Amino acid sequence: MGQTTMEVTRKKLNFFEQYLSAWVAACMIAGVLLGKLVSGLTDTLRRLEFGQGSHINAPIAVLIWLMIIPMMMKVDFTSIRNVGRRPRGLLVTLVVNWLIKPFSMALLAWLFFRHVFAHWISVGEADQYIAGTIILAAAPCTAMVFVWSYLTDGDPAYTLVQVSVNDLIMLVLFAPIVRFLVSGASSLTVPFRVLLYSVGAFIVIPLVIGASLRAWFIHRHGKEWFEKSLLPKFAPITTLALLATLVFIFAFQSENITGKYIHVLLIAVPILVQVYLNATLAYGLMHFLKVPYSVAAPGALIGASNFFELAVATAIALFGPGSGAALATVVGVLVEVPVMLSICAACNRTRDWFPVTSTS
Repeated sequence: MGQTTMEVTRKKLNFFEQYLSAWVAACMIAGVLLGKLVSGLTDTLRRLEFGQGSHINAPIAVLIWLMIIPMMMKVDFTSIRNVGRRPRGLLVTLVVNWLIKPFSMALLAWLFFRHVFAHWISVGEADQYIAGTIILAAAPCTAMVFVWSYLTDGDPAYTLVQVSVNDLIMLVLFAPIVRFLVSGASSLTVPFRVLLYSVGAFIVIPLVIGASLRAWFIHRHGKEWFEKSLLPKFAPITTLALLATLVFIFAFQSENITGKYIHVLLIAVPILVQVYLNATLAYGLMHFLKVPYSVAAPGALIGASNFFELAVATAIALFGPGSGAALATVVGVLVEVPVMLSICAACNRTRDWFPVTSTS
């Protein structure tokens, strides 16, 4: 081989995806400067909500919709009729995503923030960081997993089925899992009504709008035009909305970041451990069950990555834009790309461990 796996991976990523962590760092700097230099404007934006008592920040909600709706438009929910074609691979990823991932994150967060890092983090901060990392882990990836699957030559049909199933499961399980684990692992009380507002605002509304727009455009212009001509036009909007959201979040977090920058590094530790743990577990189970590589690779990646847009929005709605929980979810964005690229490289190097074809 004339090129390493990582070199090939970098060529396949577009410019924004390849340097996402750098963009996030730039947004952090811009947001902190905005929060420090224009504190009056920042406070005004922080107080804007959709309805009294909803706790849903209006500017961030609009930006989140601009990000998530195009993602939902990519998901073909009719693919769920193929759910039984690869039962073992699908079962592994569902077990890892919903029975292991959020619970292992709760345990790791409690262990690190309550004990290992207790010297540097107060009890109140530990509660916030535990809550944020649990919210992050309870939201399986929807958009970027298509990129990771592509980089590992994953089966696109399987990836689509898994994402579709996860999105529907999130409607039912995300809120109760978050409430149960956050209340159990910390002293925080999660207001269930606010959590339901978040599910409605950041899952139900984008899902319904995205699915409706997809059906309407395909009916009017055909699937090929929709996927090859229309969807790519949304990419700049999604990118700009993500960057603007991050600027706002870091502006709201400016005091926390400048006063507790070491905490960003501490928060990253349990997130990294959890990501590699779940990716290894899913990949190992796929190998044990003799699932083909084209299913095993995206299965491991789905079990490792997170729907950080939803996590950030939910943490803000529950605990506020300047909370430690919101900061913890943003740290997930910072580590997402380099960590997932390393997992992609590991999958590509070990593809010969798996059968080429299977009925799993």
